[in-house]
Amino acid sequence: MFYFLDDWMRLALALAVAFLVAFSFTPIVKVFAQKVGAIDIPTDSRRMHSTPIPRMGGLAIFLGFLISTVLFAEINRPLQGILIGAVIIVASGAVDDITPLRAWTKLGLQVIAAAVAVYHGVVIEIVSDFFEFESHGDFMMLGVLAIPLTVIWIAAVTNSVNLIDGLDGLACGVSTISSVTMLIVALIVSEGNIAIVLAALAGGCVGFIPYNLNPAKIFMGDTGSQLLGFVLATVSVIGMFKFYALFTFAVPLLSLAVPILDTAFAFCRRIAKGQSPFKPDRGHFHHRLMDIGLSQKQAVAVLYAISAAIGLVGVVAAAPGFAKLCLIIVSFALAIIVGLFLAKTKKQHDIMQCDADAGVGAEE
Repeated sequence: MFYFLDDWMRLALALAVAFLVAFSFTPIVKVFAQKVGAIDIPTDSRRMHSTPIPRMGGLAIFLGFLISTVLFAEINRPLQGILIGAVIIVASGAVDDITPLRAWTKLGLQVIAAAVAVYHGVVIEIVSDFFEFESHGDFMMLGVLAIPLTVIWIAAVTNSVNLIDGLDGLACGVSTISSVTMLIVALIVSEGNIAIVLAALAGGCVGFIPYNLNPAKIFMGDTGSQLLGFVLATVSVIGMFKFYALFTFAVPLLSLAVPILDTAFAFCRRIAKGQSPFKPDRGHFHHRLMDIGLSQKQAVAVLYAISAAIGLVGVVAAAPGFAKLCLIIVSFALAIIVGLFLAKTKKQHDIMQCDADAGVGAEE
């Protein structure tokens, strides 16, 4: 709509407007969630909160994202498909937040939303040679596999973000980092319209996250986690996969590495136990971090840092000369900081455990 503005101005406004809308509407959405019964009640050990908390906060993120995208991005056919699919995802997520749906029902609705996006041109038609580092490198046309692989990619990423939404601020923060990572790469490869869409998504997340950090006042629910996964998956298709270079294949995978790997391990773990891959358990990355003694805030901070470091690797692949060197140094520095933090936390946990054991022995 505001095409008379230059790209950088539209980018900044997309981020700002999405932030303001999400930040302003979250309290309203919280009241609405309470009225319709969208409440997360802790009933098992997987829940990290002890009191009922409203969910469906993703509705505020969606409003910020939608309004900002319509105002500042060029609404071409693929983006139309993404927005229509997002409406389906948000509607199904809102229903699920009120009355939980069966896993296969949710998957079916995700496939329908993905099919709508594919129908509008959101299709992975090529995959570049993973081992080719030049922009004119080899690539493979997917042919008849393009549509089913695209649907699988969209559904997989949608579920990945949904499954890591287990700690206050985790899914929202990781999605923000993924959005910013792909936004930077979109700017590097001169995809200004994609960058604006990602800025709108990041702005919506940043506007919501103050209410979602520990202790959370509201959860994004399936309304938000599925929305974030769906938009990141579909935007990565039209913004990253179509270029003939290594980083176009690597960036979407690297920027979403934490949720994708967590989901892959969860599915393998459950199948190995003879369980349904959709059966909830307490074996996700964030659960394991807390089991070694980290608090919610510490576990979330570690996963933020890991997401940022892996995302930087993706940006490094796209960056030219000197910028690439700087990003490599930053990546190593982040890795060292995370390693030292984990070592320190583990040491503190061991000391506290020894003290607790000594206290128990003294009482006996």
